[in-house]
Amino acid sequence: MTFDIRHKSRTLLDGTDRAGARAMMKAIGFTDEDLSRPQVGVAHCWIETMPCNYNHRELAERVKRGIREAGGTPIELNTIAITDGITMGTEGMKTSLVSRDLIADSVELVARGHMFDALVAISGCDKTIPAMVMAMSRLDIPSVMIYGGTIHFGQADGKRITLQDVFEAIGAFNAGKLDAASFQSIENHACPGAGACGGQFTANTMATAFEMLGISPMGFNGVPATDEEKLKIAHETGKLVMETLRKGLTPSQIITRKALENAIMGVLATGGSTNAVLHLLAVAKEAGVRLSIMDFDRLSKKTPVLANLKPWGLYTAVEMFQAGGMGVVARRLLDGGLLNADELTITGRTIGEEARAAKETPGQQVIRPFGQPLKPTGGIVILHGNLAPEGCVIKLSGHTRTSFRGPARVFNREEDAFKAIKEGKIQAGDVIAIRYEGPKGGPGMREMLHVTGALQGAGLGEQVALMTDGRFSGATYGFMIGHVCPEAAEGGPLAALKNGDIISIDVPQRRLDVELSAAELKKRLKAWKPPKPRYTSGVLAKYARHVGSASEGALVN
Repeated sequence: MTFDIRHKSRTLLDGTDRAGARAMMKAIGFTDEDLSRPQVGVAHCWIETMPCNYNHRELAERVKRGIREAGGTPIELNTIAITDGITMGTEGMKTSLVSRDLIADSVELVARGHMFDALVAISGCDKTIPAMVMAMSRLDIPSVMIYGGTIHFGQADGKRITLQDVFEAIGAFNAGKLDAASFQSIENHACPGAGACGGQFTANTMATAFEMLGISPMGFNGVPATDEEKLKIAHETGKLVMETLRKGLTPSQIITRKALENAIMGVLATGGSTNAVLHLLAVAKEAGVRLSIMDFDRLSKKTPVLANLKPWGLYTAVEMFQAGGMGVVARRLLDGGLLNADELTITGRTIGEEARAAKETPGQQVIRPFGQPLKPTGGIVILHGNLAPEGCVIKLSGHTRTSFRGPARVFNREEDAFKAIKEGKIQAGDVIAIRYEGPKGGPGMREMLHVTGALQGAGLGEQVALMTDGRFSGATYGFMIGHVCPEAAEGGPLAALKNGDIISIDVPQRRLDVELSAAELKKRLKAWKPPKPRYTSGVLAKYARHVGSASEGALVN
């Protein structure tokens, strides 16, 4: 059966009764011919608050040109974005995760309201990437997601640097280990232009994961933001969405359980961000596909770390692209018998076909052969225990340590923990516990790069552990545990913790525990009283009332 390429827009624009709609469209330049063609939304996140999305309007113009050439009528729309890198360490950071669901809602509303026949979604900073795919999943119209691209690495003192180095420089400067001139040089040179943060941090993690998922064309997302090739790719994306529309290929045909497993293995093989757990769980739920937090742990046990990428490794996302990109990673996973090779991608080819077509740069050092991994198992592990009955996430890509035991240093806010580090009050052997920073408690589940960067800069990164019901930046490395569930604001065991309690972390046994009896823990929790909400009105208060557990993707219900 032939797919109707105007399956939505006919209702909005055709016939005598729809003359009012056509008249309004003609007021801004659309012609009868334009309105007789498929209506294709071009959604992007251009905003003048960050470099991550700064090229989106230019990319949108190229996408639109491709759509027109292929017989469609593009309609541009934009939505908001919040950058973690700028808001980090402030109250503003609480808005970041909140923005993910709001972005998805806004794109969905426009696409539904204006009855687009297809959609191109241009993403950039961390939350815009999963948000666009969440919206595409809900709409289930022919859709393509492309990523605006990574920023290029900066250079200071002969070293290639990223935003991660700035946050670590803050810690080093505060600890007296870095002089003012070097500090200023790192700040001035870390971010040389448009694009999202330059390591395998959350933006690049999600962009590469969605190539593996198949919802973005293999190789498109990896092209850096300021590379001339990016504009050509945007043009090709406009033509591709029209091909997708003619085929009637929708996200529900691509986002399957096996395809999500491919995406997870892509994250694990590249030592990607723990935020991928939140975002892939959210996408799965929106797509109606069964996926749980334990699927990450199951796949981690058999997926080796193959790509040597920052924040824990040597290379940036630009160098990953130059080595051959995610197609090479997919080929490695295919060679190792792990890739679900028959899963369909947005190009109409299977992921196995895309993997076999990958072009590896001779002599590249970024992506290891399958049989010579950097680590034999994946970088993300799920722990449970009396502190995390619903689970928590630890990232192991950057170190070999598998256990830690020490006294708790308990903080009810990220700012208080950062102050203690800055003032030299954290000692080797401490387990820093930051609570009331979860989805409800924060609200908004702030990232802790300000804290973790300060620890690394102060030389404590390998000597302490940190756990939180908040989350971590993709630029974080060290013995760090996030997404502790249930969160403290919900009466999770983290709420009962006191300074000096002995915390035990055992990765081989997948355990996170406080050395207290069940009776003592129960007694403390019975006496616990929830803190007053930090926001009683506005979007953050509404979010706190409706957001779900991080163990299920922190979706707003």
